[in-house]
Amino acid sequence: MGTSQLLTYVAISVFCVFKAGSLDTFIAAVYEHAVILPNATLTPVSHKEALVLMNQNLDLLERAIISAAKQGAHIIVTPEDGIYGWNFSREAIYPYLEDIPDPQVNWIPCNHPNRFGYNPVQQKLSCLAKENGIYIVANVGDKKPCNASDPQCPSDGRYQYNTDVVFDSQGKLVARYHKQNLFLGEDQFNVPTKPEVVTFNTSFGRFGIFTCFDILFHDPAVTLVKDFHVDTILFPTAWMNVLPHLSAIEFHSAWAMGMGVNFLASNIHHPSKKMTGSGIYAPDSPRAFHYDMKTEEGKLLLSQLNSHPYHPVVNWTSYASGIEALPMGNQEFKGIVFSDEFTFLELKRVMGNYTVCQKDLCCHLSYEMSEKRSDEVYALGVFDGLHTVEGSYYLQICTLLKCKTMDLHTCGDSVETASTRFEMFSLSGTFGTQNVFPEVLLSEIQLAPGEFQVSSDGRLFSLKPLSGAVLTVTLFGRLYEKDPASNASSNVMAQALTVMLVVLTTIVIKVSPNPI
Repeated sequence: MGTSQLLTYVAISVFCVFKAGSLDTFIAAVYEHAVILPNATLTPVSHKEALVLMNQNLDLLERAIISAAKQGAHIIVTPEDGIYGWNFSREAIYPYLEDIPDPQVNWIPCNHPNRFGYNPVQQKLSCLAKENGIYIVANVGDKKPCNASDPQCPSDGRYQYNTDVVFDSQGKLVARYHKQNLFLGEDQFNVPTKPEVVTFNTSFGRFGIFTCFDILFHDPAVTLVKDFHVDTILFPTAWMNVLPHLSAIEFHSAWAMGMGVNFLASNIHHPSKKMTGSGIYAPDSPRAFHYDMKTEEGKLLLSQLNSHPYHPVVNWTSYASGIEALPMGNQEFKGIVFSDEFTFLELKRVMGNYTVCQKDLCCHLSYEMSEKRSDEVYALGVFDGLHTVEGSYYLQICTLLKCKTMDLHTCGDSVETASTRFEMFSLSGTFGTQNVFPEVLLSEIQLAPGEFQVSSDGRLFSLKPLSGAVLTVTLFGRLYEKDPASNASSNVMAQALTVMLVVLTTIVIKVSPNPI
């Protein structure tokens, strides 16, 4: 048998084995954790003191993990910074870090805790996974020594990474991901020299993982879906809500729908910093979500998901490109949304059809309100440009939103409550990208599961009168190719080919009685 025939035979055989043992559905859990924070984050403490704090948080996570496992969960995601908090200096974070090996070492820390030095946090997570028969996703800190022969080695002689780890139901380390896109203030961590694309297979689907701010960029987020064909994204995050378009449950559910994957988002619960909003999202609709700015308690969510969700194909330009934009005279006005200058049109009637354009993007809206209230103003807005606050990335956005007050200058300001209900809406745009994320957010920061969908020609439209008053209906587009050049850019496709070669080689070695 030739090599190509053997690989084909092996691929078919392995597929059949996976298929026979695979699950069509699984139960996912995410835990929104009210993290216990250290007293000081700029002054270093001893490792013993750091471990005391981390064990306090691990005790809380343990309760959630045990509860999820008892309810049948196959996997649980916990938040970014959930074991020790945030706002550390580089020196102050060091006592909290452990040396996390490459998962290829085939290690179960619970069975062999000292194989790679003293790693009590990894041992604890491994034992929790093994004892409860559940996959555990956690965010920890990784440290890697380096020396002067490495021109990129930091002056203190080590790399420090914001790191996600995954332990399988046997307690084995199966994934390690170093965060690529660090947020402002994460100076305690280094960016990996090459973007990491991390996946792993289970009997209930193929998983990919990235962290918080990564979601706004192409690598590794889009690459995981487009090139590595994952079914489910695991997303530890410490997300601070920014209205009107970047509230956690709003944007994360939209990303799941836009990319056609399951999305498990676990956020920190810290209302004073506007940190809340976790969820279990399928491509067609949110399955469970939590947003709570009133209490200080954590929250465990569980829901059943399809292991291999259906990924519909959408042409985001098709419908809108066939509509002729009518001149609106001098009715347009400018407004600021998260420091971006939008072009707006006020919705002056109870129903209507409006078009507003900026640069290459024209947004079209058909709508009908239940009533045109005299105390609320809504507007249709468009933005086509480079966003430059708290990150730099190119956006194309079409949005229907409620203005904060009757003053048109407040259109784009953060607003959390509304009273106007919509009988119907249909929103579309002439996007220059196929990476568009559909958002619908109701009053009191609530989602609208099952009340809207996206058509194959690129319309975001209501299926029935909405159950709550509208804050925003938005198509949030990302033009990654127009982003500023990144210093950390790399050839991700070359990495993809390397990973695929390693996987094929591993399959051949495992299945063939005489490894080649």
